[in-house]
Amino acid sequence: MSTQSVERRTPQDTPAPNAAERTRQRRVFTPRVDILEGEKEIVVVADMPGADEKNVSISLEKSVLTLTARIPEHAPTGHSTVHREYDVGDFERSFTLSEAVDQDRIQARVKDGVLRLILPKAAPAQARRIAVRAG
Repeated sequence: MSTQSVERRTPQDTPAPNAAERTRQRRVFTPRVDILEGEKEIVVVADMPGADEKNVSISLEKSVLTLTARIPEHAPTGHSTVHREYDVGDFERSFTLSEAVDQDRIQARVKDGVLRLILPKAAPAQARRIAVRAG
């Protein structure tokens, strides 16, 4: 993988505006991801159990791609929890994209709690002539 295409951001690397205090008293997990690089694109696959198109949010601001999922708790009607080993919470993860990614053509799909992002590579800059005018 080209380390110039996607840079992993950890919570310690996050600038102060993203480090705001939370208003929700829930756990926040960092989703595990696989990053695959092809000739024309980079694919990011993130595991977010319980995520669907209604609760996943993806933002891109100043080349920082942020994945967020707010997972609702599911409790069967008429039952109460006796023992729990699986904790429900939200997911958040950020990546810094380089100029090698065409940010206008990013695509995202989610199925069965797996988010798949397609980051098309930008075409190399073409040589061109620049006209010179008098005056």
